[in-house]
Amino acid sequence: MHIFDAHNDTLLKLLEAGSHQDLNSIADSHVNLEKLKAGQIKTAIFAIYVPESYRFGLALHKALLMVDIFWQNFHKYQSDLLPILSITDLAKVRNSGKIGGILSLEGGEALEGSLANLRNFYRLGVRGLTLTWNNRNQLADGVGEGEQAQGLSKFGLEVVEAMNQLGMFIDVSHLAEKGFWQVLKISKAPVIASHSNSRTLCAHPRNLTDIQIKALADQGGVIGVNFYPYFVKEPANEVDLVAVADQIEYLLKVGGTDSVGIGSDFDGISCVPKELEDISKIPRLIDELKKRKFSEAVIEKIIGGNFFRVIEEIFSKSS
Repeated sequence: MHIFDAHNDTLLKLLEAGSHQDLNSIADSHVNLEKLKAGQIKTAIFAIYVPESYRFGLALHKALLMVDIFWQNFHKYQSDLLPILSITDLAKVRNSGKIGGILSLEGGEALEGSLANLRNFYRLGVRGLTLTWNNRNQLADGVGEGEQAQGLSKFGLEVVEAMNQLGMFIDVSHLAEKGFWQVLKISKAPVIASHSNSRTLCAHPRNLTDIQIKALADQGGVIGVNFYPYFVKEPANEVDLVAVADQIEYLLKVGGTDSVGIGSDFDGISCVPKELEDISKIPRLIDELKKRKFSEAVIEKIIGGNFFRVIEEIFSKSS
């Protein structure tokens, strides 16, 4: 089975750890090379998340440091890791014993209002963008803006169009609802919600409503189930592997079997579900899905097939 985890924040973890740590040596993280292998991970999206404290004047700088960390690690451990930049690379990783890595920006602050920066990030290997984090930026409002949240700015609209042309995936996790609907209306390619859950099961603003889930699915997109207990169910301290599987089962019911994947949010969350303590434990989730009598074909889609499909489709649309 080809497991695809659509979101981790391990690059920030490595940046904060300093140059003496790398993906092989770092131990106090949810994701490292040993855990990726133990979890039988075939591909992971490595997010470039710039903390709020760096967003005014240092966002581009910090993002570029994390791009460098990605490339340093993927060069150093090239016998185990393969960067994914194209459809060809997707096929290579699926047919090899290596673990694929895809770079994605989490939050458009690092673009600093410039489409040139978007294009330069693409040249450096970045293939996706989560338009916002929780707050407002130059592209749009995040869910943290609450009832006053607005949609995409003029620059945000330009970024969506440019991403379609480049063949980059647009990620609507964290995006306020007005912006979500604008993206679905104007994007010429499917979009993803790399690490979000069902708001029906857990009434957190970071989660998606049934209407949003259905619309995303109808457009060909995929939602990656987030493992953060506060997004899974209440009370958070009781969240375990079973509760995460409940989220998957509900999303399948609403969006269908082609719309659901995994987006753990590992190394970006302060607590984890019982029995899903790090990325090496993801096969336990597969065992739980088997207990629920899902067919092997459906499980294959959930654990990786859907994200492989949608990323391949988006890459194919580059001009």
